[in-house]
Amino acid sequence: MMDPRIWLEDSTETTFEWVMARTDRTLESYGGSGFDTAKSELFDILSAKDKLDLGTLRGGYIYNFHTDGNNPRGLWRRTTLEDYLSEPVWDVLLDIDALGAAEGESWVFGGANLRRPNFDRALITLKPGGSDANVVREFDLETRSFLDDGYSAPASKGSMSWTENDSVLVARDFGAGSLTDSGYPRSVRLWKRGTSIADAPTILEGEREDIVVSASHDFTPGYERTFAARATDFRNTILYEVDEETLELTEILLPHSAGVGMVKDWAILELRYDWHLDGTTFAAGSLLALPYADALTGPVADRVVTIFAPTPHASLAGLTELQSGIVFTTLDNVRSRVYFAAIDTWEVTELHPDLGEFDSIGVSAVDRERGDDVWVTTTGFLTSTTLLYGSASKDGLDIAQVRSTPERFDASGMVVRQRWAVSADGTRVPYFLVGAREAIDGGAPARCLLDGYGGFEISRTPGYAGTYGKGWLEKGGVYAVANIRGGGEFGPSWHQAALKEGRHRAYADFAAVAADLVATGVTTVDRLAAIGGSNGGLLMGNMYTTYPELFGAIVCRVPLLDMKRFSHLLAGASWMDEYGNPDTDDWEFLQAYSPYHNVSAGGSYPPILVMTSTKDDRVHPGHARKFVALLEECGHDVEYYENIEGGHAGAADAEQSALSLALIFQFLERRLA
Repeated sequence: MMDPRIWLEDSTETTFEWVMARTDRTLESYGGSGFDTAKSELFDILSAKDKLDLGTLRGGYIYNFHTDGNNPRGLWRRTTLEDYLSEPVWDVLLDIDALGAAEGESWVFGGANLRRPNFDRALITLKPGGSDANVVREFDLETRSFLDDGYSAPASKGSMSWTENDSVLVARDFGAGSLTDSGYPRSVRLWKRGTSIADAPTILEGEREDIVVSASHDFTPGYERTFAARATDFRNTILYEVDEETLELTEILLPHSAGVGMVKDWAILELRYDWHLDGTTFAAGSLLALPYADALTGPVADRVVTIFAPTPHASLAGLTELQSGIVFTTLDNVRSRVYFAAIDTWEVTELHPDLGEFDSIGVSAVDRERGDDVWVTTTGFLTSTTLLYGSASKDGLDIAQVRSTPERFDASGMVVRQRWAVSADGTRVPYFLVGAREAIDGGAPARCLLDGYGGFEISRTPGYAGTYGKGWLEKGGVYAVANIRGGGEFGPSWHQAALKEGRHRAYADFAAVAADLVATGVTTVDRLAAIGGSNGGLLMGNMYTTYPELFGAIVCRVPLLDMKRFSHLLAGASWMDEYGNPDTDDWEFLQAYSPYHNVSAGGSYPPILVMTSTKDDRVHPGHARKFVALLEECGHDVEYYENIEGGHAGAADAEQSALSLALIFQFLERRLA
C-alpha cells in the first residue's frame, strides 16, 4: 500500500520544517493574555513546592524525586523516616537541572536503583528529552558524583539493576541483532564489577519476534532469588529462576499469561485467562497462591489457594507484598475496596480505610522485605491526594495521616456522580461525572470534556487533577471519564472483549457515553468535546471518523492513527496482541478502525487538535503528522502542536506541560459553543 505522506515519518530537515510551520502557527493563533493567564495558573500548580512528595524507604532514609518552579527537571534527595513523617529536612543528592546544564543535555530523571546492603551506590537512569531510550550511570552517594570507572550504559531502551555480589543485571542494545522487532532488548546479561560489558555472560536470549527480555533479583532475606523473563508477546511471559553461579535456568511452570510474583516460599498468580488444572478451573481474574516449590516441579490443584475470585462487578486492581502477607485492592463497580491476606493460611480480611464514596486508594509496602508497614494514598476527583502511614494485618489498618496536597481549585458547589450508559450491543458502561451540581443534574447544559482510554487492561479511576480543576471545572466545565471495554475496570473479560476484531466495542461504548451525556441534559453536541492520548488517541481518531456527529471538538494526543503501519514503527510490534497484525488477514478488521484510512474528503467532522512529541520513541509522531497532513489536504478543520521534547508523556517538565494543557483548554474554549 503506497503512502504518499510516509516522508513525514522521517527525521529530516524537510519534515522538521513542516512540523514547526504548523506548531508555530498554532501557538501564534492561541497567543495572548488569555493563553498566558491559563498557562501561568497551570504552571503554578505543576511547579508548586508544596506538592505531596511520596518517598521510598531504603535503609534509614526516605528517597524522593521532587520538581518545582526553581527545579523543573528535579532534585533527587533524601531525609530520615522520622523527619519525613513530621517536617522533612531534605538532603539533595543530585540536581538534574544542574547536571543537564553542566553536560549540555536535556536530561529527564528516570529513577534510581540503590545497592544493598549499604545503599551507598545507585544506578541512575536518565532519559534524553524524556524518551524511552535511557542512559544508566553509577552514582556514589558519599561523594555525590558519578563514577568514572563505575557501571555505565549508553542510550538504549532497556534496564540495569543490582543483584548479589556487587554485580548488575543488564538488558540493553548490545549491537546488531540484539533488539527485538519492538525495539527492546532481546537478551539480558550478568555483568560483574571490573569486567567489560562485552564479556558479560548472557543469562537469557529470546527471539527477534519477542517483545523484550529482562531480569530482576529478589532481595528478601532468606529467599534471595534471581529471575529472568522472556515476554513472547504483550500478554505472555516465560519466567525462569536463574542460578547466578552456573547461569542454569529453571522454568517457572505456571501459565505464561499470568502475572507471577514471589512472597517468601509462595508463588502469587494473577490470572488473565481461565486456568484448567487437574480437572479444576481457576477463573480468569483470580488471585492465587501456591507453594513456590510446586511452581518449579509442577503445580497441583489441591495445593492452590484462591485468595480472590472475581465477580461480574468486582475485579482485582493491585497488590503489595509485606513480610507477613499481602494487601490487595479491588474495584467493585469501579469503587475501591482493600483486603489483607495472611501468608501460609491465606485468610482474607477486608480492611476499611476512611474513604469518600468515589475515592480511589493505593497501598504500597514501606519495606516489604522487613515489615508490614504501608503507605496508603487516597484521592478523588474533588478531594486532594492524602498520604497515610502505618501497618496492615488481619486485624485491620492502623494508619495515620502524614500530609495532603493543598487544594488547587475552588470545588464549591461541585459534585461527583457515577452513571451508566447502554452500548450498541446492550452492555452497560459506567462513567464518572464531575462538575457543578446544576449541570450534572441536567438543569443547565454545560461544556463537557469526555475522557477515555479503553486498552491494555488499564482502568480509569478517580484521581485529583488540580490542573483540570483549575483550567476546566472552575471555568464552569463538566469533566467525564468513561470506563469503556478494553480497560481493566471489570477484569480480564472487560479487556478481552475489545481485543483485535472486537475493538469496535470500545468505540461503541465511548459513543454511548457521549450520547448519554446529551440525552440526560448534561451537555449538548456542540458543547461536548472528547480527549484521549496514546491508545486513547486511537480512540479519538475513531470518534472523529466514525462518530463525528456526536462531538463539537476533539483533542487527540500522542496517538496511534495509521493501523497499517503501526507494527513497523518504533514499539508498535509489541501491540499486535492488542490490535492484530496488519500484514495478515487481520487487516480486514484493522482497516475498519484505522483513522488514517477512514477520512472522507467530503465528510463533515468536528474541529480537532492533534498533539505529539518529536522525542516520542514509543508511538511514532508520524502517526499524528500524516493524519494532520491528510486532513489539511481534505480541507478539514485541524490544528497541530508538536513538542520537541517530552517523549510519550508529551512534556519533559512543568513549563512544557502547562503550555500543552493551556493550549487544550484554550482550544476548547474557542471551539465549543
